[in-house]
Amino acid sequence: MKLTFLLADSAQVQSGKLYMLGAGWNITGPQATPGALAGVVHVEWGETNRDHSLAFNLVREDGQPFMVPTPTGPQPVRVQMQFQVGRPAGIPQGSELNVPFAFNIAPLPYEPGRRYEWRPSLDGEDLADNRLAFTIRHALPPGAAAPGGTAG
Repeated sequence: MKLTFLLADSAQVQSGKLYMLGAGWNITGPQATPGALAGVVHVEWGETNRDHSLAFNLVREDGQPFMVPTPTGPQPVRVQMQFQVGRPAGIPQGSELNVPFAFNIAPLPYEPGRRYEWRPSLDGEDLADNRLAFTIRHALPPGAAAPGGTAG
């Protein structure tokens, strides 16, 4: 299996298709805003009709889990899903099948001027080549204009 994903402002899956708004950024902030992880799991023929898991862990630039306050104490940020893809009638044997996904993320208390990274795993296997880092801009002095050319 392979994984393709992007950061977006928001995303959703409808009728087997992925819809994204404001996709492809890697710099945002410094204000806390919602975001999304969106993409596709490319499932090989031999991996169909089986249970699979996809998970993303958010880590700080030092590789430690990014923790957020919760009513039960600080918890690491993690999103995950379980899925199984069948073999539709009429699809040639050996075809790759796609599973689109979208995780909308509420605004998080990121620290300005820092980098963070989403670390994916498929079926418990770390996908080190598919990690996706992003940067939170430094806070601007009052009255300063934000530079152009970046999203978020």
